[in-house]
Amino acid sequence: RWQKVLYERQPFPDNYVDQRFLEELRKNVHARQYRYQAVVFQSGAVVQQLCSVCVFVLTWWYMDAGMLSPQGLFGAALVSSLLGYVLFDAVDGGAGRWASGRTRWADLKSTLVFAAFTYGFSPVLKTLTESISTDTIYAMSALMLLGHLIFFDYGANAAIVSSTLSLNMAIFASVCLASRLPRALHAFVMVTFAMQIFALWPMLQKKLKARTPRCYVAVTVLFALAALAGLATVSSVGAVLFASLLLAISCLCPYCLIRLQLLKDNIHGPWDEAEIKEDLSRFLM
Repeated sequence: RWQKVLYERQPFPDNYVDQRFLEELRKNVHARQYRYQAVVFQSGAVVQQLCSVCVFVLTWWYMDAGMLSPQGLFGAALVSSLLGYVLFDAVDGGAGRWASGRTRWADLKSTLVFAAFTYGFSPVLKTLTESISTDTIYAMSALMLLGHLIFFDYGANAAIVSSTLSLNMAIFASVCLASRLPRALHAFVMVTFAMQIFALWPMLQKKLKARTPRCYVAVTVLFALAALAGLATVSSVGAVLFASLLLAISCLCPYCLIRLQLLKDNIHGPWDEAEIKEDLSRFLM
């Protein structure tokens, strides 16, 4: 009788297998079962980031057209940042702050240093790309924002995820676009607003998602509606297309994922590579 061993000589060819070989066949051993509501909930991170990019570009467009003053944007951003700061601590009762060891005074100093540094270098930011054509600036900004969306941390454990690279690409795009605004004050407010919407806003959303899922869903829907309303004032066709994109990501793509899971047919059996689960560190000493 054939045995699946290598240390004994058997009267069978090397590629011989008996009828018991397929008895160990297993299908979809590690397949995950997704629920539609859970997938729709997780897609909110993608919707949030798309809306963040949309709001940022709309804000820049309004400032470039002279329809939004830098003082008004700075005041609105300051008030929203204070409200978000209070909400960030109120969600978990300050447990995250105690765990990180950060104090409010340290946060205030970091904010003042960043604001002073950015304001001091705003004339440089304004004239940084004077030698580059406007079309090149727009192309670079679009490419950087696209890279920001690709490398953003949506919660997936993948090699392509890089929060640092994603944030740097977004700030680079904001600097490029801010250099095309009329004055240095506009550039300062634009870069500051970019830090708020690309760095601070995702932190608040992650905490809301982990602590209060219902509040997170409500904020996501309101933010998407606000982005669509702002886009509708610029282009109704763009607003319809953007709304279709958001609906496809949040509703259609999860449905396709659930349907495709039914077609999954991964097989496992004795032909798989051996997995050594024993701790072999004692042999290295």
